Amino acid sequence: MPLRLIFMGTPDFAVPTLLELVAHGHELAAVYSRAPKPGGRRGLQLQPTPVEQEARRLGIPVLTPKTLKASEALEEFRAHQADAAVVVAYGMILPQPILDAPKLGCYNLHASLLPRWRGAAPINRAIMAGDTETGVMVMKMDVGLDTGDIAMAERLAITDQMTAADLHDALAPLGADLMVRAMAALERGALQLTKQSEDGVTYAAKIEKAEARIDWNKPAHAVLRHIHGLSPFPGAWAELPGDGEPVRIKILRGELASGSGASGTVLDDNLAIACGEGAIRVLELQREGKGRMKSVDFLRGMPLKPGARFT
Repeated sequence: MPLRLIFMGTPDFAVPTLLELVAHGHELAAVYSRAPKPGGRRGLQLQPTPVEQEARRLGIPVLTPKTLKASEALEEFRAHQADAAVVVAYGMILPQPILDAPKLGCYNLHASLLPRWRGAAPINRAIMAGDTETGVMVMKMDVGLDTGDIAMAERLAITDQMTAADLHDALAPLGADLMVRAMAALERGALQLTKQSEDGVTYAAKIEKAEARIDWNKPAHAVLRHIHGLSPFPGAWAELPGDGEPVRIKILRGELASGSGASGTVLDDNLAIACGEGAIRVLELQREGKGRMKSVDFLRGMPLKPGARFT
């Protein structure tokens, strides 16, 4: 018999899992997502989350409570009489009474190889730290921060060409498939859990805009991974001298390049920039107030000769 599930998720990353659960015949009693936020051209219209939009298209009831701690929220959650809850980037803490409500438990899809990168920004932090591998894991949730027992995992290599957007787009369908397999095993009573190790624990703190400025004094590989880990949002940035105020440039994609020089100095006509050790070549960037573009197009409108310097 298919499971009766509650799905809890908010961003694009969670949508493939919702679709796969529906496609595999599970009964979705309800979808929980974060409340709509103001958006649109003028910032006045309430914009439902990607998960809410998809759930409504599928005809699944959607709830957007501001808290799960109230007794009314718990009663409503219990009333769904779900076998289990599936949680993917929901963005709210689940208190113990909520975790206890489904008879088979609550299962979270997390975008790292736990216990490395527990927390809010595992995709970004894995790239920024220079990791060569990451993955997705299904765990049975407890009240800790990503500390639950592990059910299943899939691994994925991180290359120096990957941005956070690239890795996000690779892990989302991988995670959807993994969660479907986990729910199939749960349905058969065959899902095995392994206690999570406390060795090698790291925390993926939320990305702060203050850490987005590029430090050209770091080695080229660290600069490249910093750029890719913050692409497209919030976007790693540097400044160029302008006619008055400096011009802020977000650098969104690059590659390692040959050459050396003073940190932040443009080395050639193809936008190679010197780092503390080595250099990177900028491939895509965005001038403040403008759209994203290839570096060759940027240089047509704002030529930068060797010797120009990013700060």
